[in-house]
Amino acid sequence: MGYPDRPGWLRYIQRTPYSDGVLYGSPTVENVGKPTIIEITAYNRRTFETARHNLIINIMSAEDFPLPYQAEFFIRNMNVEEMLASEVLGDFLGAVKNVWQPERLNAINITSALDRGGRVPLPINDMKEGVYVMVGADVPFSSCLREVENPQNQLRCSQEMEPSITCDKKFRTQFHIDWCKISLVDNTKQVSTFQEVIRGEGILPDGGEYKPPSDSLKSRDYYSDFLITLAVPSAVALVLFLILAYIMCCRREGVEKRNMQTPDIQLVHHSAIQKSTKELRDMSKNREIAWPLSTLPVFHPVTGEIVPPLHPDNYDNTSMPLMQTQQNLPHQTQIPQQQSAGKWYS
Repeated sequence: MGYPDRPGWLRYIQRTPYSDGVLYGSPTVENVGKPTIIEITAYNRRTFETARHNLIINIMSAEDFPLPYQAEFFIRNMNVEEMLASEVLGDFLGAVKNVWQPERLNAINITSALDRGGRVPLPINDMKEGVYVMVGADVPFSSCLREVENPQNQLRCSQEMEPSITCDKKFRTQFHIDWCKISLVDNTKQVSTFQEVIRGEGILPDGGEYKPPSDSLKSRDYYSDFLITLAVPSAVALVLFLILAYIMCCRREGVEKRNMQTPDIQLVHHSAIQKSTKELRDMSKNREIAWPLSTLPVFHPVTGEIVPPLHPDNYDNTSMPLMQTQQNLPHQTQIPQQQSAGKWYS
């Protein structure tokens, strides 16, 4: 009441909108003797009817009930709201009392593992986030609790193995204790290092009269800055352009110099290849050329009948051979062939 949020030591948790909300926390020495009023306002979701209630928390000093021996347990299979239930917390304190045997035993602090840097568990196999429970007693720790300080158990904890604790079976039925994270604090052996803080008056020293800046500001000439901003990049770009132009234009060898350094036989060979390539390209462009003589009608040498052309008109002329044997064509002059000496066979 009177503040925008809850006190720093008080926490609130509610898992779902339809589950019970839980207020829990441990006040500090500064809150002793100061009643804390929690103003609770609730409304009905269906009828929007509101209700208000004031919860008064009276904080008493722990010096009236000294509990110098404190042990903090980490319970892996519990959430903080489950541990805050009176019957569950009573069962846990009863198990601790059986292994510790104190005259007075109280729960000092209950903290969720998420508030200690723990990670949210995966939503499988009903995994819990874990809870830290600190209890205090008025007698020294029992031998069972001291077993976690043995070198063998410390070595097993460093190797991420479960330590061997004789009294673990008294918790195992309901509570899974992580014995590697147990903390034992003996306040009777600790030297208090608390230093009293001397508070000042809360008044800042006088720094004199405040002098605001003048309303009239001097004009500044940005012409030189503008020139520097444009001139320097432009000069660098111009130099790079001149260098590139010299390399591309003034350092070229040219075709004549290349031909002078090339052997004549290589130039002739290259020219022949280039000429042949040009002729083939010209022929491929003009396919309407005269048919070869081998495709014209001819007479059969024996019967005298007209023999049809070797390549019909509907034949694709792209696959037509360039040269074929020509036999008994009209107006063809026979070139006599020289016979070699020898016998004739008919």
